[in-house]
Order: sequence, then structure tokens, then C-alpha cells
Amino acid sequence: MRISYNWLKQFIKTDLPSNEIADILTDLGLEVEGVDTFESLKGGLQGVVVGHVITCEKHPDADKLKITTVDLGDGNAPVQIVCGAPNVAAGQKVPVATIGTKLYDKDGTAFEIKKGKIRGQESHGMICAEDELGLGESHEGILILEASLTPGTPAAQVFNIECDEVLEIGLTPNRADAMSHMGVARDLRAGLLQRGKTSELITPSVSKFKIEKRTLKIDVKVEDSKLAPRYCGVTISGVTVKPSPNWLQNKLKAIGLSPKNNIVDVTNYVLHELGQPLHAFDAAKIEGNKVIIKTLPAGTKFTTLDDVERTLHQEDLVICDANGPLCLAGVFGGKTSGVTDETTTIFLESAYFNPVAVRKTAKRHTLSTDASFRFERGIDPTITEYALKRAALLIQEVAGGEITSDIIDVYPKRIEDFSVFIHFQKVNRIIGEEIKPETIKKILASLDIKVNSISDAGLGLIIPSYRVDVTREIDVIEEILRVYGYNNVKIPGKLNATISNSPRTAEYHVQNTIANQLCGLGFNEMMANSLTTPDYIALSQQLEAEQNVMMLNPLSNDLSAMRQSLLFSALEAVAFNNNRRRSDLKLYEFGKTYHNTTEGYLEEKHLTLTLTGNRTAESWIKGQEKSDFFLLKGYVMAILSRLGLDQKAISLPFSNDVYAEGLALAIGKEIIVEFGSIKKNVVKHFDIKQEVVFADFNWGKIQKYVSNKIKYTDIPKYPEVRRDFALLVDEQIQFEQIFNLAKQTEKSLLKHVDLFDVYQGNNLPEGKKSYAVSFILQDDTKTLTDSQIDKIMGKLQNNFETQLGASLR
Repeated sequence: MRISYNWLKQFIKTDLPSNEIADILTDLGLEVEGVDTFESLKGGLQGVVVGHVITCEKHPDADKLKITTVDLGDGNAPVQIVCGAPNVAAGQKVPVATIGTKLYDKDGTAFEIKKGKIRGQESHGMICAEDELGLGESHEGILILEASLTPGTPAAQVFNIECDEVLEIGLTPNRADAMSHMGVARDLRAGLLQRGKTSELITPSVSKFKIEKRTLKIDVKVEDSKLAPRYCGVTISGVTVKPSPNWLQNKLKAIGLSPKNNIVDVTNYVLHELGQPLHAFDAAKIEGNKVIIKTLPAGTKFTTLDDVERTLHQEDLVICDANGPLCLAGVFGGKTSGVTDETTTIFLESAYFNPVAVRKTAKRHTLSTDASFRFERGIDPTITEYALKRAALLIQEVAGGEITSDIIDVYPKRIEDFSVFIHFQKVNRIIGEEIKPETIKKILASLDIKVNSISDAGLGLIIPSYRVDVTREIDVIEEILRVYGYNNVKIPGKLNATISNSPRTAEYHVQNTIANQLCGLGFNEMMANSLTTPDYIALSQQLEAEQNVMMLNPLSNDLSAMRQSLLFSALEAVAFNNNRRRSDLKLYEFGKTYHNTTEGYLEEKHLTLTLTGNRTAESWIKGQEKSDFFLLKGYVMAILSRLGLDQKAISLPFSNDVYAEGLALAIGKEIIVEFGSIKKNVVKHFDIKQEVVFADFNWGKIQKYVSNKIKYTDIPKYPEVRRDFALLVDEQIQFEQIFNLAKQTEKSLLKHVDLFDVYQGNNLPEGKKSYAVSFILQDDTKTLTDSQIDKIMGKLQNNFETQLGASLR
């Protein structure tokens, strides 16, 4: 939001420089992101002054040049200036660009006035023509000014050049009260008072408002006062639509608005001055001299000012006349009722519309205007009539005309101020510093918050209705703190904290631990939008359309549902990176899925890993290896190992139609992670041409099994023993079967079972393969004997042969 400093000073008198004002506003929560300079004429005519031509003689060496002496009003002797204008003469008052002045041509290129010689004669400046100053197109001769002007008067004053500083405020959405110059001035007054600088808020007077005639009455009917709690209007006749005067145009240009005509410019001016949106209708185009505020049947067509035909929703509030819609209430005007150059009578509207209704209409029609921006956040319902009078007086000032009707004010149920009670003890506890009750009352008074009752415990307060963000005790405490000053709260010398003792580690700590582990393994964290398209449901039969959590007011179809799976967000990220020539990816995401079940809404947290492309960067010393299922399995087991769950996890039958092949690990009957290679038809949907492997941890279930108990064992004193088997097995036998059978056969002394070689091919019977398996045996209390080792290995061999059909090679 752009705030003109000159405009701001019309509300509050201050001589502080703009940078100090910016600091005060930032401390108050209205963060000033920058201060720009605005000049209605580039350069602002700095260095150009009124000069008095004392003498004017012909140049001795040039027929078309003249030598003048000019008094610049600086107390020094008149300077000599060579001038080529045919109309220069002694006794004139003229604009003079002094030495060092920068003037600008039509393209904005600067040229500097320097001391020089023209045909042998010194020239100390330049007497300027209209086009040389940027004030017009004429170059027929120099500008001749009024004879009454005093030499030395800055030309900027003579030509009313506006030089301003504009504050760019990053306004938070809750501060609807500060979306105007008056609103910012209110906060500035409170900040100045807290710093010991007394300053009053000066509001524009409307005392001159009067009804000249009652010759044009427009009847107003509000059919739904909940959607339009207050509606005011008045007619003005005999206006002349034309360009606005310079002062009005400059005010609008300073804050980034383009002037349209004097009527529209006034409505925009009052909008940014007071925060009250206004709309001017051409009264001659209001059929039946009747304005009706109502909703219309769904499907009604309406063409707005931007010449777009829109289809109305049954909940859209519309301003209508006897024939049909004129305006989308609080959002955008209609094409047929707007002010044109031929307009001579207007109906001026000032209203308070329901914020939720305006927000929904603006979203439905993808329209965002200065008016809707304010209406949908909540404006001040008490200034509706005041703003109408202010605008009417300004229109009379810049467009002429007469007030030709009484003010219509439809306000059936007054919007009451908020009542809040604050406790002194809670104020001090929240702020962390004891603030005297008198200081609190002073701060509240500076914010127009009235004290209704006083007790030893606290204050009963009346909050003005325009502060829609201050409705609770904690909101008032925030107001007190921001005016008191965050920087004024002393930082204590010590910090007290309690140490919690929980049998389970905090979730954020576990998450940070795993996140750090994954970053150490070369993963990058991704964060995807929880909103997605419902069309992804078609890619998996295990996701149900009935379980989609749909948005009531979606921004688009692509963002209309809450995601049921993190997989598709990951594939979108892979596609995005692939399209930018980044094909080697290792991504992880902590995120949530959302389901609409028969038992209600279900929200689950997940951790996903996504691998695709090459394992490592291209190198001359090592060939390229693709990221595959086995690499992903290693990462999955590393995470479970870090959580202390690797020994508890078992494999379960796996069935998921988005995986070409995969594995599920469970604790008991609860699946905690599924991982595998994504089917080609799924990745093809995202235009991905390389294999993608994906792991999905159910983080909520995992959290139940994570403990902060640390388990450890001493390093054994007695040596371990290794024995190897080369087992010939059927090709459908998996190593996991050998592993599980070995663990069942010897539970105490068998420490590790590892597969170190697989062979399938020549010299083996058809349908067979060879597993080379190592077995680590160890007794923590004594050294194993050969007879013990042989006995264990014999049992293992026997079980492999009888249960798996294996044989030793």
C-alpha cells in the first residue's frame, strides 16, 4: 500500500523527516518497506527560479542572439545570460535555469546547465521556454511570467510542482483500519503520543455540505440488510465531466493511480483518503429512478466496466435499477451505468457491504479491485455518510453542480462497537513487563478505545467498530504492546525453563533428526502445496473420489481438493526439475494427507522419499549407476535403524497399484512404510521419461513406536566366528526366507546373516541359483568351541535342505 507523506501531513501536523515517520510506523506494525520520491514533473524544476531581466541588448556577433542581465534574487549582482528567444525584453519576469540545474527532455534524458560562452560572450544560465521546462510543447519563445512575482522565487512554487515522498507499507490483511491515509494517521498519532509528541488528528470538514434543491430523487430499496447493512446515496446535478485539476491528479499519481476524470478521481481520492469505497452512477441511466440492492437468479448475464460479460451466482449482491443490474456490489461497476463525458447528473453511493459476501463474489468472478480489497476485510460502518458528504463537496469543487436530493441512509440495525474487558495482571504477564494502568489508559485513548469501566483488576473497554481485528482481550494486549513498543520491553537477565521427562521423544525432535540424516545422505527437502487437482484420483484405484476434501471456494480446478497422497506432489516436482534439465534427484518431504471418511475428516502425516536419475554426478573414474529399488531400500532401512525400528519391522504381502514392484514393512499388523518403483503409466502421466522410486512412511504410526530410551551393549570380550554356505536353491527362493529360517533355527548365538554373492547361469541346473551366505556366531560369555559351531551349522544345513529344498554346492 502506497501512502503519500504530503497527504498524510494533511491529517497530522508533523515536521519529522519521512525516514523517522517510517521507523515509527514500522515499530507500530505498519512495516514501511521503502520510501520513494514522487515528482509531478521530473526533476521538480529544482534550480529553476524567477528572474528579472534588467537589460536586453543585441549580441555583437549574432543577429538572432541577445545579451541580457538578469537579477536572480539571490542578493548577488545580476548575471549575464545569452538568449536566442525573439520575445525576450527588459523588464520581464522569466524562468531561469541556474548553473548546475538539470532539465529533462521528452525521453527523460537529463542535460545540465553549465557556464559557457556563446559566440564569445559568457552565459551564466538559461532563460527557458515552455518545452524546455517540460511544461508544454511550445518553443516559439521564452515563458513570460507575471510581473508581480519576486525574483528568486522557486519555479516549483510558481507552477505548483508536486514533490512528495511515498511510503510503501507492507500491510497485513488484518489491518483493514489502516488501508487509508486517515487510518495510517491514526496509528501515527498514537506512536507520536507514546514518544511524547502531542499531535491531533485533523479530519476534513464537511460543514459546508448543504442541499441546494430537491429536484432529483432516487428511491433506494435494500432487500437483504444482512448483505448490505448500510447504504447511503445522494444525487448531484449539473456536473461537468472533465480532467481533474493538477492537485487531484498529482495526489493519485503519487500513490500509483492513473487519473480518469474528475468524478471517478474524486471517488478514488476519498477511497484512499478515508478508506470508504464509493461509486458514482450516471443518474440518467438509472431506469425508474430506483436503486434496488438484491441478489438475482443464477445464470443472469451482466457486463462489467471491463466489457466482460459475466454470469451471476445466486449469492452475488447486485445494485439494480428497474430494468436489471447496474453494479456488482462492492466489487465492480457495470458498463451501462458508468460516468462518461456526457454525464450531467450522478447518483453517488456510499455503503457498507457484508465482507464475506463481497469476498465470495470477488473470488467467483476473479475480480480484485481497491474497493473489494477493503470491503472484504471490513471497513468502518460509521463513516459511510461522512465519506459521502466529503466526496459530494469535492465533486462540487472540481466538477460544479448542485446537491439535488436528501441523503438516503438505509441503516436498519446499527453495527455496535465491541466490548472487551482486560485484566492488568494478564497484560503484564503477556508483555513480560509491568505497565502502569495510567500508561495503558493513555495508549488506549490514543487508539480511540474508550474506557467504559475501571476496577482494581482491569478495564472494561469499548472498541470502535472499524477495528474488526480487535475483538478479544488478547487482541487489546497486542494493541497495547505495539504502541508501547516491542523495543521498550526489557530483556531479562535470566531465562527460566522446566525440563520435561517424557517416555516418548517429541515429534519435532524426531523429525529434525531424520531430516538432518537425509540431508547428510544428499537429499533435498521439498515442500508441496496441500491443494491439488481431484483428477489424480484416477491414477490409483486405492484412492476414492468420495474421500476427497474439496474446497468451498477453490482458486482453480487444479487447486480444488486436499491431497490424498504425497506421491503426485513428488511426481510434479520431478517433472518440474526434469523440464529444467535436472534429472538426478533425491527429494524428501514431510507432509500431510487428507481424507473425508464416513467417520469424519482424517488428517495423516507422512514422510516420502523420491529418487530418480543417477546415484552420483558424472565422473571419469566411475560409470553411471541409476537410482533403483535397492538403493531406496537402503535409505529406508537406514531411517528405520536410526529410529530403532529396523529389528521390529517385518515384511507383509504388498499390493498397491501405483507400484510396478515394491515392499511393505510393518510392525505387528500396522504398515509403517511402503516403497518401490512407480509404474510407467503413472510417471508417463507427468511426462517423466525415467524410472522413479518412491517411499511413503506413515509418520503418525511410526511416532507411536519411537522411544527416547537408549539401548546399548558392551563390546564382547570373546571373538566372533564366521562360517559360509554356498546354497543351491530354486530360483523363486528369496534371501529373506533364508534369513528368517536361520534366525528361527539359532536365536541366541547367531548374530548376523548376510548375502554376499548371487550366481545364476552356466554350470547350474535349470531353474536354480546360488546364494553365498555368511553366518556370524558369537557367545558373549565364553569362547565358542568347534563342536558347538559344527552343531549349529549342521542344524542350519538340515533346515535349509528340508524346508527350502537347498543343497550345498
